[in-house]
Amino acid sequence: MDISGLASGAGGLLATAFVVAGYTMRTMIPLRVFGILTNLLLIVYGLHHRNYPIVALHVVLLPLNVYRLHEMLLLVRNVKKSVKGNLSMAWLKPFMTERKCKAGEVLFYKHESAKEMFYIVSGRFHLVESGIELPVGAIVGELGMLSPDNKRTQTLECLADGMILSVTYQKVEELYVQNPEFGFYFLRLVSARLFQNLEKLEGEVAVLKAGQAAS
Repeated sequence: MDISGLASGAGGLLATAFVVAGYTMRTMIPLRVFGILTNLLLIVYGLHHRNYPIVALHVVLLPLNVYRLHEMLLLVRNVKKSVKGNLSMAWLKPFMTERKCKAGEVLFYKHESAKEMFYIVSGRFHLVESGIELPVGAIVGELGMLSPDNKRTQTLECLADGMILSVTYQKVEELYVQNPEFGFYFLRLVSARLFQNLEKLEGEVAVLKAGQAAS
């Protein structure tokens, strides 16, 4: 009995099973972990059979899978930190697109369809209807993704030249599909920001009522 031949055949079947199993996975972190294991297995298999094209392919794919796994783990960790910390959404920046804005430019109008959210990098921006000026580092438009009709609730205007980063709701949804844990913490973060805004609004209303009572 050719033991080396049996071992070789078993190795090939195992590698094939890993590849097939990888295609059945839908979430990104388990998929990347399985991809790394598959790369290592096929590198060993290719070296044993002197199949250098297979070795070269998986030597290239291995660091890519490691990088993507690190990227997703880092994303989840940063979202968790934001939930427990200052509610910042700066962790979305690697997935956003840069856009320059001029004074007087309207980024979106009230009641129009919402498809993306924005991160303010520089310049001055305000919500027209409420008169609220948004600071650098603020995220605006994230609640439109969660509203039933995806409509804007206010108009956003640029007051002074600046730059924003934008990310589509579709991209955020893709991140959620790739990693449900990200989606869970994202919803917690958006909910926390909503309650924070409500508390701020209640405080402003209380101050206004106190002023009216005093007069």
